[in-house]
Amino acid sequence: MTQPVPIFMYHGVTRTPSSSMATLSVTPEAFAEQMQVLGERGFTPITTAGLAAAWRGGPPLPSRPVLITFDDGYQGVHRYALPVLRALRFSVTVFVTTGWLRGPHELDGAALDQMLDWEEVRDMAAEGAEIGGHSHSHPQLDQLSDPKLRHEVERCTEIITEQLGSPPVSFAYPYGYSTRRVRQTVRAAGYAQSVAVGNALASPSQSPLALRRMTVRRSTGIGEFTRLAEGRSVARTFVVDRALTQGYALVRGSRRLVRKAASPRV
Repeated sequence: MTQPVPIFMYHGVTRTPSSSMATLSVTPEAFAEQMQVLGERGFTPITTAGLAAAWRGGPPLPSRPVLITFDDGYQGVHRYALPVLRALRFSVTVFVTTGWLRGPHELDGAALDQMLDWEEVRDMAAEGAEIGGHSHSHPQLDQLSDPKLRHEVERCTEIITEQLGSPPVSFAYPYGYSTRRVRQTVRAAGYAQSVAVGNALASPSQSPLALRRMTVRRSTGIGEFTRLAEGRSVARTFVVDRALTQGYALVRGSRRLVRKAASPRV
């Protein structure tokens, strides 16, 4: 039987995060220690596309697979994380919010911290990083109308394709929020697999468009990180997160129904 796989979700890597990123960023030293643990325990990091391909009957997984993923596209991923990953020969997937990255498509004032530019994204791609989509402006996709939802996904895809020369095949939902309608839109845009949050191990029983990840925070100690990598104490670690996620899902669903009912009919 195929064993569940840990997928770690990171955001920023920095010593001096903005107030908005203080909780979700990790220090360069913590990131390096976490990667060292994975190496010492025999884990082999693979990309999101590699995991999904294996579960579709492609090349088999290594004996201890793990995924390292970054959301949004903060500059510390290139400055601090890439050298560590390079030294250990670790694969990584970076999901970029195209309107937040520095360059011609940047949305003024939207980003939460210092972001990558496209030269740095291309540098990571050249070193083997998988670059995935993460929307254009980072909205709650499940709250958007159909036209706005398609624009967010398709615009992100177009910009990555323009900048890198090939379309992305993996997607991460902003805030982890998705519905069947969102997943169908992502699939229609050409994505073969997507990741949410869920704070649980990923398994082939999950939809390839809703693979679960585990959040790494500034407060994640090395002991806790090691237990998560080994698949131990996952449910206990994230019990509060899961309760909040389930409750907020009901709230978001209600909000969308209210807006839909209030919208003018033509």
